[in-house]
Amino acid sequence: MRYNKIMQTTPVHFPYRMSPLIIALCVAGALLSVASIVFSTWQFVGFVQTGDLASPYEWLKFVLWYGASLTLSAFILSMLVRSRYTLTDKTLTVQFGFIKQRFELEKIYSVHLFRGAKKLAVYFDDFHTDHIAVTVAEEQADEFVRALTERNPRIGFTFSTAEEEEEFKKKK
Repeated sequence: MRYNKIMQTTPVHFPYRMSPLIIALCVAGALLSVASIVFSTWQFVGFVQTGDLASPYEWLKFVLWYGASLTLSAFILSMLVRSRYTLTDKTLTVQFGFIKQRFELEKIYSVHLFRGAKKLAVYFDDFHTDHIAVTVAEEQADEFVRALTERNPRIGFTFSTAEEEEEFKKKK
């Protein structure tokens, strides 16, 4: 019995480059979530000591309060810990916390590196209307493009300098 082995490469992960503002907002949201849990606990202790324990509305209030606080903290922590781009042999997966989006590599038309903005754009058509922005560390942009084009050599690659981007902005 003969087996045909298809050479597969291992998935490559590129972390999402978050701006300091996004990181500050995530930390503020996490602190707000912790403060909400502390406040809910303080209110709950007072309710158990002096409240009407038979009231379903009071119980529902605490269930919703704790649920919203814990959901917010889980979402924020997942964004900080697990935001990345993953390239496999057939797909580009964009993961932002719990949210995942997959794109087939064969549907990618081209990649453009904006050196001035330090961002990549992945285009799905030649009119450059259907695209996603990829924000990886500046030193990993070339590696990302190389890994993408190795997996699908039909993907075109272009780049623009900071001066060209500034010129384009002036024309608009």
